[in-house]
Amino acid sequence: MKPVVVYTTDYCAFCVSAKALLKAKQIPFQEINVTNDLELRQEVIRRSGRRTVPQIFIGDEPIGGFTELKALADSGELDAKLAD
Repeated sequence: MKPVVVYTTDYCAFCVSAKALLKAKQIPFQEINVTNDLELRQEVIRRSGRRTVPQIFIGDEPIGGFTELKALADSGELDAKLAD
C-alpha cells in the first residue's frame, strides 16, 4: 500500500472528515499538522500548489482535499490509487 500523508490544521472541519474517512476504511496515514508552523505550511504549498487544508497525498501524488478523497472513495478509485 502506498503511504498516505494528510496535512491538517486544528480548526479544519474538512480535515476531521478526511481523517474519519481514512480511519473508517482502515487506511493508515501520517498526519502533518501545520497549524502553527510556517515552514510546514510552505512545504504543503510547494508540494500541492494549494494553500488550503487538508491536502492529501497518496505516495507522491497530490489528490486534493476531502472532497476529492471522498469522490475517489465513492467511485472505488481510492483502492486502485493505494495499490503498490
